[in-house]
Amino acid sequence: MSTDTKQFGRIALVGIGLIASSLARIIRRGDLAEHVAVTARTQASLDTAAKLDLADSFTLDAAEAVDGADIVIIATPMGAYGTVIESIKGALKPGAIVSDVGSVKGSALADLAPHIPDGVHLVPAHPVAGTEHSGPESGFTELFEGRWCVLTPAAGTDQAAIDAIADLWAATGANIEIMDAEHHDLVMAITSHLPHLIAYTIVGTATDLEHTLRNEVIKYSASGFRDFTRIAASDPSMWRDVFLNNQDAVLEMLQRFTEDLTAMQRAIRRGEGDTLFDLFERTRTIRRGVIDAKQA
Repeated sequence: MSTDTKQFGRIALVGIGLIASSLARIIRRGDLAEHVAVTARTQASLDTAAKLDLADSFTLDAAEAVDGADIVIIATPMGAYGTVIESIKGALKPGAIVSDVGSVKGSALADLAPHIPDGVHLVPAHPVAGTEHSGPESGFTELFEGRWCVLTPAAGTDQAAIDAIADLWAATGANIEIMDAEHHDLVMAITSHLPHLIAYTIVGTATDLEHTLRNEVIKYSASGFRDFTRIAASDPSMWRDVFLNNQDAVLEMLQRFTEDLTAMQRAIRRGEGDTLFDLFERTRTIRRGVIDAKQA
């Protein structure tokens, strides 16, 4: 996989949004690959990526981009995985490694694994990092520093392929974790997917308020609502696909949240201050843990 002068050979990025453009910047900064190829759905995205010098070659033809690639990173909305793998599978060379950056790994394995040719390796990955911004211009080299990148290879996956993807993400400053795909999806349902769903709902509720009140909500936004609007500004296509592809885990966590919210509603109605205080005290401890883990 590596060469005499570079850590990696040819890397193809299928999609060039926030995650892929940040990865491309890091690869270019560190001169980590012999060649970086980018393919995207629109010419506008390719033109922006070219202007930013994110790669060595740019094409709308995904098969052309992955031809000869040692590592292929699929960085499209998850709903496009089936179309992407169908378009590139014939161009994947023996020994190539296919990976991705999606936040639902069970569906990634289900959508990609049946179409991976013999001799090609699949190592799904999820860099747990992001902002509310999207597009090639939104990337930056510090995005993954100190964050986690979770790999979810199926049992029996070639260890050298796993190591190569781990090395690639380690070069971004990320910490590497290997996890079962089903467990990953359950963890992400509570730490990422449900919070986004709540944010979209709260901001949607504010949007549905009568005009005068809605204007005041925006004018007097304190940190709580402001943070929700940041989360709710995330890429709609990506998050639509996340919820549709992680239905079971999200619905399980949403049911638990609904039950807890009902208990909170009852405590407020009954004036149960001790119940409220105990919960708030317990959740403060979680925040301290997040800070201590340098994930704040």
